[in-house]
Amino acid sequence: MMQTKQISILGCGWLGLPLAVFLSQKGYTIKGSTTSAEKTEILNEVGIRPFLIQLNAEGVVGDIENFLKGSRVLIINVPPGMRGDSPVPFSSKLENLINHIINSEIEKVLFVSSTSVFGNFQGEVDENTKPLPDTISGKDLLMSEQLLMSRIEFNTAIVRFGGLIGEDRHPVYYLAGRENLKGGNAPVNLIHQKDCIGIIYEIINQKVWGKIYHGVFPEHPLKKEYYLQKAKSLNVQPPAFLEEDISGFKTVVSKTTTEILHYEFQKSI
Repeated sequence: MMQTKQISILGCGWLGLPLAVFLSQKGYTIKGSTTSAEKTEILNEVGIRPFLIQLNAEGVVGDIENFLKGSRVLIINVPPGMRGDSPVPFSSKLENLINHIINSEIEKVLFVSSTSVFGNFQGEVDENTKPLPDTISGKDLLMSEQLLMSRIEFNTAIVRFGGLIGEDRHPVYYLAGRENLKGGNAPVNLIHQKDCIGIIYEIINQKVWGKIYHGVFPEHPLKKEYYLQKAKSLNVQPPAFLEEDISGFKTVVSKTTTEILHYEFQKSI
């Protein structure tokens, strides 16, 4: 019997696990997938029914039928590392998954994408801007979006997040003490984990499907200024950027998210 308040989340990692917990607290029954057998116990402990699922070139490994069974909504939240470290494009793996979605009870798909579908020098971009990716991974991700949006068997929402930050995660730790960094005049396009969860929840709660949403905090200080200030506040060695006279860097605007979803960002970067 299909449960209207059951959601399947493919990928319960840094974002997917707290998202699963949040949706569970909102009254949804959650099925969650992981590629790690050790992680299944963690999912069990927080009330998420765990499944071991792996997407690969040949097909989907794991009990994908029961993972999808009874859910009308599927959230695809495969981390960038899982998408990009394989010689097989993620879009090819996604085609295998789509075949299973079509044969399931899934009616809505929410795909967690990235602002990397835009080129680094596209200037100001919103959800209506045509992406011109300048990386292999960006092109693959755009193709993945298009594969899902083109299907008529289910309705897809795309949410493109900027750089992810959280209480335990910030790019300044990776940049700390590094020198001769490029792109200091580029604006930051970041979003806090809590806002990622908030946007995903509102798409599901408001039932506004078939659209593309951007998830980027509306303030965009320059990287060289932002990371200097952030390094000081977190007491880490500041990074040093090269002096460059380059302009045209992308600034991601969350227009549909604020105007149609009426989402108000909660957490400053």
